[in-house]
Amino acid sequence: MPHFQPNRVLSEILRQNITGDAMEWLLEKSRADSTSFNTAFVMIPRKTGKRNISVTQQQQRDLAEYAPGLYVNDWLTDRLARVWLLLQLDSSDKERYIRQVENLFLTAEVNELVALYSALPLLAYPEAWAARCAEGIRSNIGDALQAIMCNNPYPAAYLSEPAWNQLVMKAFFTEKPVEKIIGLDKRANKELACILRDYAHERWAAYRTINPQIWRCVGKFTDEEFFPDIQKLAASGNALEREAAALACNDSSYMPAKELLDTNPELTSAIRSGMLTWDSLAIKMKEHVLQS
Repeated sequence: MPHFQPNRVLSEILRQNITGDAMEWLLEKSRADSTSFNTAFVMIPRKTGKRNISVTQQQQRDLAEYAPGLYVNDWLTDRLARVWLLLQLDSSDKERYIRQVENLFLTAEVNELVALYSALPLLAYPEAWAARCAEGIRSNIGDALQAIMCNNPYPAAYLSEPAWNQLVMKAFFTEKPVEKIIGLDKRANKELACILRDYAHERWAAYRTINPQIWRCVGKFTDEEFFPDIQKLAASGNALEREAAALACNDSSYMPAKELLDTNPELTSAIRSGMLTWDSLAIKMKEHVLQS
């Protein structure tokens, strides 16, 4: 199989979603000096518009081959064009390349930040952007946070554990669709489980609802300390919380959790058949919100 180049696929997607004149303008600006390049990066929406893009299933598969989890179907034309333009930068001089991208971050407005964070898994020298990504997580810019957190494989691949834990915690705190966090299960860790348990206790103490997906990050670490929370969840009058408890028990190797799961044959069967998963629970949660 030939080496996959994301630039080729993004170019193909871009050409089918913008006018020929806009594409010619982008090609011209991709060869410009730094000042003209930066100006073009800002001007892109005027040339490409801000429309939903169309992507074929094969194009999405090709992108996933290079960056598993990267999903561009919900991007707008200006976001796609900005990411494409970033891929045209000459990366042969590492110091110059990093400086040019960093300068874009320093002067970016919200939509430009969205494109920059979306491009992280495709930029050269990926390890160089971990601190920039961590800084973005500390911001309160909702769209930028979503670009980092959702359908973006970069954080799971390059963030340190503390930065990763902050990302997940902030996703719950700001009510982002946590099921779209790439690597959520793979990078689960005991420290994060403790942080989320404490957060759940605070919510319970304030008589506030808790996103059942929190227990997705806790289940595999269930022990005598965590188990009372799972028991409380399993006894909830909320069906979604009971399903979350069952899934957490299924993820656990703690024997009392396994025994608790066995007391509910219906949920056990749904899990074993694949009818009940953390992702299917997320879909149910969305439907519940829409109906309420």
